[in-house]
Amino acid sequence: MQESIQQWLSIGQLAERSGVSVPTVRFYEEKNLIWSTRTTGNQRRYQRAMLRRIAIIKIAQQVGISLQQVYEAFEVLPKHQVASKADWQKMSQQWQQQLDAQITYLLQLRQQLGSCIGCGCLSLQQCPLRNPDDQLSQQSAGAHFQQVLMHLDHFTASIADDEPMNIA
Repeated sequence: MQESIQQWLSIGQLAERSGVSVPTVRFYEEKNLIWSTRTTGNQRRYQRAMLRRIAIIKIAQQVGISLQQVYEAFEVLPKHQVASKADWQKMSQQWQQQLDAQITYLLQLRQQLGSCIGCGCLSLQQCPLRNPDDQLSQQSAGAHFQQVLMHLDHFTASIADDEPMNIA
């Protein structure tokens, strides 16, 4: 039976192969998303398995998943050990529900955003994006604050025409 040979990467090699900067590798390590061991000369060495973790981090960030969410997903993987295929599948299954919910939310947002932008007020009764504390939404749909601004401009202009107020 052939022994599995562990290939170790320096921080520079890991950065180059993963397509991130050395400071980014250090940052991911500080956030406990990846880990290293130290040589007798106190140099960091990374297992090749960190390449997979960094690839997942990069993809997650590209689609708007926070590092905290990635960290939480990685929590099901063994600590400071190379994850097996079964470990990755377990993580994938747990993360899938969250990702599916996020995809559904984004699709709903895309569909509903047009009517909110068209209205401009975010006050429509049927709009799930509306401000729930908007008292003026009971009166009508539309940009209510445009009226308030017009009244304020008119009020400011009328004050400017009068004598300046003496404030002592």
